[in-house]
Amino acid sequence: MKRHILLIGGRGKAKALAQSLLRRGCRVTVINESVDDCHMLAQVERLNVIHGDGTKPHVLEDAGAAQADLAVALTSQDEANLLICELCKRLFGVSKTISLLCDPKKTDFFYQMGVDHVVCAVSAVTAIMEQQAFVGKIANTLPIGAEQIQIAEVPISGGAPAVGKKLWEINLPRDVVIGCILRGDRAMIPRGDTVVLSGDMLVLISSNGQELAAIRELTGR
Repeated sequence: MKRHILLIGGRGKAKALAQSLLRRGCRVTVINESVDDCHMLAQVERLNVIHGDGTKPHVLEDAGAAQADLAVALTSQDEANLLICELCKRLFGVSKTISLLCDPKKTDFFYQMGVDHVVCAVSAVTAIMEQQAFVGKIANTLPIGAEQIQIAEVPISGGAPAVGKKLWEINLPRDVVIGCILRGDRAMIPRGDTVVLSGDMLVLISSNGQELAAIRELTGR
């Protein structure tokens, strides 16, 4: 059975997300209170579009919220997004909810109120900027639960403290592993006795916000 995903608000964000989910074989319904936005969204093949206010229970009911596996609140108003998630979870029994958030100060409160995943653009951009101060390229960021798995590519220059050391000799944080080393044209899965060389690109996999401490340990910056 196809997963039923409910998207509320968001216009362009909803369209892009809906197209991605549809390609993955999901059944997607979008709720939007703008007639113009609904006309735009209706051009997406196989996308169900409902015109209405997603904070109203009868609109959520018409959109099939009771059968939804996941609800994603994408409006520009934090309060509306929280209400949507609350209604979907408590009134219609949606098992997972995701909320877009504008004010990062409200993140903990949203989790306390039962929202399963909170996506804050400000926090995401800030984290990327902090990482880019230490690494040349961020490979990817994958949100999982209330935490994040970070995958980062870390270039090792000649003066880095990690150069010449075996991996087991490097004091990495507990929640960080070096999953791969890119060396010239080769990609290698390292072992504990693998020696880090100048020019290596280390692919870090980390959680619990430990990537910056690991990067400092490896690069000295």
